[in-house]
Formats: sequence, C-alpha cells, structure tokens
Amino acid sequence: MKIKGTVINARKEFIKEYFGDGAWEKVLNTLPSPYQDQLKGTILSSTWYSFEIGETLDNAIVKVMGGGNLSFFDELGAVSARKSLAKEHKSFLSKGDPQGFLKKAGIIYKFYYNTGSREYKQTGPQSGIMTTFDSETYSAPDCLTVIGSHKEALKLCGAKQVNVIEEECRAKRGKCCRYRLQWSM
Repeated sequence: MKIKGTVINARKEFIKEYFGDGAWEKVLNTLPSPYQDQLKGTILSSTWYSFEIGETLDNAIVKVMGGGNLSFFDELGAVSARKSLAKEHKSFLSKGDPQGFLKKAGIIYKFYYNTGSREYKQTGPQSGIMTTFDSETYSAPDCLTVIGSHKEALKLCGAKQVNVIEEECRAKRGKCCRYRLQWSM
C-alpha cells in the first residue's frame, strides 16, 4: 500500500509548527537510513510513498514528540484538514452540508491511499457511519488522523458538537475501520 506525500507533509508541517524547526530532524534521526534519505529532501505531495515509511514515521513521532501518547494524532488530523481543505482540496467542502462532504468519502480516500476503499452511509439527518475496507496496511495513529481530519472537515462544513467514534479498527484486530459520526447544526 502507498500513501501520498500529502500525508507525510502534513506530519512534517505539524511537527515543525508545534515543536519547532529542529523537531523534524529529531524525528528523522530515529528512522532507518533509507527512510531518512527519502524524507530529508523535498517531499512531493503528489508522489506515492510506501505505507511502511508513513507507519515508521508515525511511530517515531509518537516516541520522540508524543512521549508514547497517540492522542495528538487527532490534532494532527485537524490541522491537516484545515490546511488541505483551504487549498488543494477546497472543492470537497460542502458549506452548510456535512452530509454532502461525507458522501465524497470514497473519492477523498483515493487521493491519499492507493488500495482499499471507504464508504459512507447516512444513518440520520446529522449522523452516519464511515467504513474503510480492504486497506492492505493500517495503523492506530493513521486512524486517529482520520478522526481528527473528519471532525475538522465537518466543522468547516458548518457542523457543531462533532463526535467521531471509532467502533472497529484493523490495527486493533477488527475486520475494517468503522467510524460513527454525529453532529448538530
């Protein structure tokens, strides 16, 4: 499985913004040499990188910057959503229509991952279930960024009191990654 450079760049920007310029180098220095070489230069947003690089990077971020605590990946996802939905993926937003945004979940997924699929099913006027199927690789930090980015995206669409609960996770021996979303307007 591969991920877009956009995913890696979001992490790089987040680390630099929240922990300072030297923090990114600290994280990179803990990675195996081949990964360091690929991530030290320019990371092209449109280039596909191996999921293993992203997973190894996430583990290094948790260890070096998070003291073992995964929770800040939620914030990383929110920051990533604010940035990407203000620029290159602005057309995905549906102002005043969170359901409209979520109905594009499958299309949006393909911009970031090259295997698997994501679907969304509306369960009520302000709720639904989003499920990721057949992803060849997965990680708990990546799922947390999905939660954070979708919470933020729904807020950008006008939703309030957004709640996203991961009901099932492949990184925790589930058959898929399933998220229950609920909000008010």
